[in-house]
Amino acid sequence: FLSVTEDLVRRRAEHNNCEIFSLEEISLHQQEIEKLENLDKWCRDLKILYLQNNLIPKIENVGKLKKLEYLNVALNNIERVENLEGCEELKKLDLTANFIGELSSIESLKCNIHLKELFLMGNPCTEFEGYRQFVVATLHQLKYLDSKEIERSERIKALQHYPEVKWKIREQEQAYLLKRAREKEEAQRRMQERKDEKQKQMDTKLGFDSSDSPQEKPNQAEGDGEQERCRTVETDEEDRKFWEEPTPYTPESRLETHRYIEEKRRAKDNIRESKKGEKTDWTLVTTEGKVLNVNVPKLHFSLKDDEQNNQIILDLAVYRHLDTSLLDVDVQPTYIRVLVKGKPFQLVLPEEVKPDSSSAKRSQTTGHLVVTMPKAKEIILAKQKVSASIKHSDCNTQQKNMRRSGQVEKLEVDPSKYSFPDVTKIIQEKEQTGQGPIKLQPQKVTEVQK
Repeated sequence: FLSVTEDLVRRRAEHNNCEIFSLEEISLHQQEIEKLENLDKWCRDLKILYLQNNLIPKIENVGKLKKLEYLNVALNNIERVENLEGCEELKKLDLTANFIGELSSIESLKCNIHLKELFLMGNPCTEFEGYRQFVVATLHQLKYLDSKEIERSERIKALQHYPEVKWKIREQEQAYLLKRAREKEEAQRRMQERKDEKQKQMDTKLGFDSSDSPQEKPNQAEGDGEQERCRTVETDEEDRKFWEEPTPYTPESRLETHRYIEEKRRAKDNIRESKKGEKTDWTLVTTEGKVLNVNVPKLHFSLKDDEQNNQIILDLAVYRHLDTSLLDVDVQPTYIRVLVKGKPFQLVLPEEVKPDSSSAKRSQTTGHLVVTMPKAKEIILAKQKVSASIKHSDCNTQQKNMRRSGQVEKLEVDPSKYSFPDVTKIIQEKEQTGQGPIKLQPQKVTEVQK
């Protein structure tokens, strides 16, 4: 069975920085808890406790929670009200949709003098004749029962007929308890039948396996496939039988359903894990040594030849929320291989690259994997020659740049910053010579530079 663990409590105490000693409120609903324990040791300051929709059969180990004001144990397997005397500050108790048939057990709540609200809807005891009168007359401190306010006149009337109603309730309780005893016997019988049937299936399966002869081994794949089909048919038949068989709604049937679902889930997980453990043989390189293009994870990608920076860039569209630890990048001179959750993506590169200088990064916006691979061949770019050839027109370029930035006046005002006397005249002269004869142009430029 599943009980309340420290790890579970800490995880559900995030709003309190995972500190459990000073915890005042905690929600442990839908955690498949089958035993209520430890909270009275770890969380003494609890004021609000949510435990709805679990499999708790009994209220226990909450008596030391002196500050507890609200307890919600709706949708559980509780059959009687008990062990709440120590919850001195209890104001609200929700027992909706449980299996409380022993209505007289609410008498234990007389000690909880601050209890104002009680919810018993969906319990067998609410079907008893005189149910509301009995509760109203028994618990004088109550203000609301099943969300309905208790009027003063209703309480007076209930107290007047209390002895008679109490006798009726006791009688109905006895009949219900006899019915519950029969239900428990039936549940026990069903459980034993299921165990016997399962054992029979196991024995049959073992007998079938032992009868396999060595000669049949070559057809093992066929046999495995047939066994898998038979197993699927058996499982479907078992599921159909389990869900279609009519059963009474009892704590036992509710627990049995939960166990059945859990068993099926575990079986599926085991099959998934075993399949995951089996290594699939991906053909990445042929027997002749030829590297193949492979995209098992079926991811979009782009391969860019960045000639300007002499490199090749691969953009692989891996899932944005995929953990980077599930990616394994291997760059080789002629190809790149990326394992995405164990599935290979392999691409032959158009040119040889340098694996040692390559880098792999994740995009912060898209989550894509971007692998940058410098090419093995060095290329001298043409733009370096161009920059060397235009050195003689630096002055002209400077003037254009200064005109754009609006700083021409500063250059003219402070000519001492330059090695030649008059920058303005040089620029004008160059502009004039550009319009004159070609033969004069180099001479005049040379003179000025001297």
